[in-house]
Amino acid sequence: MENDDVLDPAEGPQQRPQSLMLAFFGNHVLEEGDLCVSSGSVIDVLGRVGVGEPAVRSTLTRMVNRGLLSRQREGRRMYFGLTPHARRILEDGHARIWTRGAVDDAWDGTWTLLGFSLPDSWKSRRHDLRSRLTWSGFGPLYSGLWIAPGEVDVTAVVEELDLSDHVKVFRAQAADLTDIDQMIRDTWDLESIAARYTSFDARWTPHLASEPDAGSGSGSGSGSGSDDDPIGTRLRLVSEWLWTIRTDPRLPARHLPPDWPAGPAQETFRRVAARTEEPARRMARELLDTARAR
Repeated sequence: MENDDVLDPAEGPQQRPQSLMLAFFGNHVLEEGDLCVSSGSVIDVLGRVGVGEPAVRSTLTRMVNRGLLSRQREGRRMYFGLTPHARRILEDGHARIWTRGAVDDAWDGTWTLLGFSLPDSWKSRRHDLRSRLTWSGFGPLYSGLWIAPGEVDVTAVVEELDLSDHVKVFRAQAADLTDIDQMIRDTWDLESIAARYTSFDARWTPHLASEPDAGSGSGSGSGSGSDDDPIGTRLRLVSEWLWTIRTDPRLPARHLPPDWPAGPAQETFRRVAARTEEPARRMARELLDTARAR
């Protein structure tokens, strides 16, 4: 389980405001160029998913201080936009969701190996490296040797953390004597990864019980609230899906159990996403107070 998330089996992951904030900017700002959104609009939308105004304001300030958001004043209002660093993070997440997907049916048999040795006093940098490696699909083969399926470019991660002198990266294939199935079970917690997908599917499948007619901006709904509040529903959907896939390295399908739940969960995600995309976009145009970055 991630340090920044708490899992309630009945309700799903209760995420930090920053995770929801990034999902909000990914949904409504990333593809809009140099758009900025007022603090009032951010407070309104995050309030729809249970984040109070004080938490939103403090999170905006922290994200500015961390170089994730820029801010500018327009009259009496403050507007926030994405920095280049935040755009890189969100673009990577966008590719993970929509391009690479949750299932790897085309693995070519190669692995990326990354070895590192950091001083004992570098606890924070070691934690940051491990977190970034986990998102990039790596797992700990041994304490200082991590492995990921396929060819993974970690150049940006290593350079950003200023660890080039402490990291070695190799491409490899397993020898015949290596039991890949056993190695995967030893390196990754398959049960925990599968449970995330199963839980996501159980939470979101009811949203599809009564789908609206094609092209309709409103439908009878199913008690899910997706038709009444598509912008809030889509924010929860995307942030929960990112939480679900965060620790999944997209292991080769042929080395996973035949009932691996990633495929069905991804189908549910994409169906709900398709249902909410245009209604959420329309609502954003109506609700969001925006300005162009200077």
